Amino acid sequence: MALVDGGVLAARQLKKSGVDTLFGVVAGPMIELFAGAQREGLKAVGCRHEMNGALMASAWGWQKKLPGIFVAGSGPAVTNCVTPLYIATESAMPLIVLGGSAYSNTTGLGGFQELDQIAATRSVCKWTGRVDSTERIPEWIHLAMGKALEGKPGGVYLDFPGDLVSAKAEEDNIDFREAPEISIPHPDPDAVQRIADLLASAERPLILVGKGAAWSDAGPAIQKLVDLGIPYVCAPMARGTLPDDHPNFANAARSQALSGADVVVMFGGRFNWIFGMGRRFAPDAKLIQVDIEAEEMTSGAKISQGIVADARATAEALATALTQASLTRSAAGWLQGLREKAQHNEAGLLAAQHDNSQPINPYRVVAEIKDALPRDAIVTAEGETTMGICRAMLPSFVNRSRFNAGTTGSMGVGVPYAVGASLASPDRLSVGVLGDYAFGAAAMAVETAARVGANPLLVVLNNEGIAGHMLQDHMLPPDSPMIASLLPARYEKMAEMVDGHAEYVDTAEGIRPALDRAMASGKIAIVHVRVDPKASRIGGTNYLQ
Repeated sequence: MALVDGGVLAARQLKKSGVDTLFGVVAGPMIELFAGAQREGLKAVGCRHEMNGALMASAWGWQKKLPGIFVAGSGPAVTNCVTPLYIATESAMPLIVLGGSAYSNTTGLGGFQELDQIAATRSVCKWTGRVDSTERIPEWIHLAMGKALEGKPGGVYLDFPGDLVSAKAEEDNIDFREAPEISIPHPDPDAVQRIADLLASAERPLILVGKGAAWSDAGPAIQKLVDLGIPYVCAPMARGTLPDDHPNFANAARSQALSGADVVVMFGGRFNWIFGMGRRFAPDAKLIQVDIEAEEMTSGAKISQGIVADARATAEALATALTQASLTRSAAGWLQGLREKAQHNEAGLLAAQHDNSQPINPYRVVAEIKDALPRDAIVTAEGETTMGICRAMLPSFVNRSRFNAGTTGSMGVGVPYAVGASLASPDRLSVGVLGDYAFGAAAMAVETAARVGANPLLVVLNNEGIAGHMLQDHMLPPDSPMIASLLPARYEKMAEMVDGHAEYVDTAEGIRPALDRAMASGKIAIVHVRVDPKASRIGGTNYLQ
């Protein structure tokens, strides 16, 4: 018989739920949760800012297929988590913020950092809750885990009044919960057959792959369909669900594929702005959507058939239904046409990729990164110009190995995502390819990474501003002060500050040797490459690829 505080109860339930790492900023009234994590053998990652830390937790959770856990203090600490919760919910990434709040006996009296934190977070969360007794902390965490993880993943906020965290309960009287086994939803066989018939008779079939397909590990099942001769286009963070070097990968001919297809099957994605709200397709195209949420079928797109089911289960069922089928002769010509268009678009980038000029062409930098990275690298790309170029040129080959600004288009995610992914998968290289503005938005996370043993490679393409000098030169009045442009700061010094590996590159020939040295260092590394601030994306290379 022993009394334990709420922090120990929370940590023990997290451990029971399969979580071995939590992130947070140490602050009252939640310090007991960090102490409890240490007592229960969980890794506690102490962060410097709540937004960066919660984004690290999101990336960790996406890699692990578990909710990322972030522990925040009260008041401003919780409001700093609103953006990561919004990103997680809109991007369908499981994240739980455990936030401390004012003590119950001071509510309404102007207590320290008193705020209705449920109201502050509700609009950006999938679910919110408030702990009502110390004894029920494990049960509340069990509920939060299920809400964040099951169905369409998303952000969850759980409020901890401070007095309930520090209070103690008899541990033998506490019920710690295990997650139930939950079967995945399977598709209606009749609907599957109708879609199989449509694909078999289509002249220009197309498969779209969204993050939901990546989450359900649907790649091998979708590849069975693709191997029949169907081209496919991936949403940005779904890259790698199927290897990008599959011959039917059509992202390099994305516009032609979307506008020309007559039957489109979307697996685990949304017809939102990333796919033109469903308005980029031919007027007579048949649009089929596979999603675990029926409400996703009501959108700007004119859906012909919706299937509420798991992406992997549906792809497997479709592949079985098409076992004896063959696509139309026209479909083969459609696929060949997309391949030729992709090759043409890729050829248009070759000169830039081999450009030896100084200042360095950013396409040359990304080409060198592409050649240097191991196949299983986890890639995070962020920045206006930089992210657009990476989406056109930098491949992914492994499922759930691609991060970027996501559905919300949020800047500042790159460094935290790279750090969180490195902690989740320490045996793989996590690389962030970042513009200088993107890096600077979360640069102090470099210290966190060094302190907790994360060793991502951060490649900073410094074009001295947001979109280089394009906005400063063309959208602001002449002789404006530096507003969209930035100083040519020596960002690699951030690595030196924490005894990491630092490289400064100002010639094209120096890029690859610097990358190789950084990857071999075994430390957090920053490779700072000065690129042409006047460079822009080449026509056809847009950030939606």
